[in-house]
Amino acid sequence: MSVTPQAVPTTPKPKGESKFSLKKILLPIIVVLVVLFSLSPALWQLLTSFKVNEDIAAVPTVYFPTRFTFNHYIELFTRRPFWRYIFNSAFVSITSTAVSLAIGAPAAYALARLRPWGERAILASVLIVTLFPGILLFLGLLEIIQALRLGNNYLALIIPYTAINLPLTILVLRSFFQQLPKDLEDSARVDGYNTFQLLWQIVLPMTLPALVTTGILTFIFAWNEFIFALTFMTREELKTIPVAAAQLGGATIYEIPYGPIAAATVVGTLPLILLVLFFQRRIVQGLTAGAVKG
Repeated sequence: MSVTPQAVPTTPKPKGESKFSLKKILLPIIVVLVVLFSLSPALWQLLTSFKVNEDIAAVPTVYFPTRFTFNHYIELFTRRPFWRYIFNSAFVSITSTAVSLAIGAPAAYALARLRPWGERAILASVLIVTLFPGILLFLGLLEIIQALRLGNNYLALIIPYTAINLPLTILVLRSFFQQLPKDLEDSARVDGYNTFQLLWQIVLPMTLPALVTTGILTFIFAWNEFIFALTFMTREELKTIPVAAAQLGGATIYEIPYGPIAAATVVGTLPLILLVLFFQRRIVQGLTAGAVKG
């Protein structure tokens, strides 16, 4: 007895599907073009910081230098106390970020779990302050700084930076605290934890990616802020990196030191890049968790 093999029906391929998909070819090209477009200003500053002065002033423009020099970086640190500027920016940014998280985390937890009286009014006020442009606070802050005699003092920058970043910190952390399982907190209270112990030992470790993400956002704002630092800090040894980079001068009033300015831009941006790369995993966890929970 012979068995005749049955033909297996083949499903026809969709008309739009071919061996070489146009989408698979165009997508990497588009991604590369977008990345190059986004990084082109930073790449231009990086290349300029290593160009010799002749190539910087050359016509037509020399895009990719063939002669490299480190003189712009050497000049940056020999003519000006740039290490001091880096310390000022780091101290003000780290302090304001730490204070924002120290105040914002308990406030966010109270709004998320304790439900204080007037919660909706408080949230509305925080949201309005978040949307309010910080530059409009400039004249009022200037009057306060003059009245309290805080000019040329680190507090003149730490207090405004903290106040501006605090509403955003509260809103972001509150959304994360609301998504935590409440059963875990109830179990901790049964074990004898008070509110402070519950926040410090259980809640904050569980929301560490959110704390890192929020802290980096506040740090970047404080590191890059210019108007307040320009006005409230007039002494040379108290200036921050953005102000010091903007005030770099040449040998004469007619010379624009493009090389040292580009070097200052690279030096001022490098700590932010290293910070983001170091906390990259935490940032991705925080953003992913926020997207899923949202």
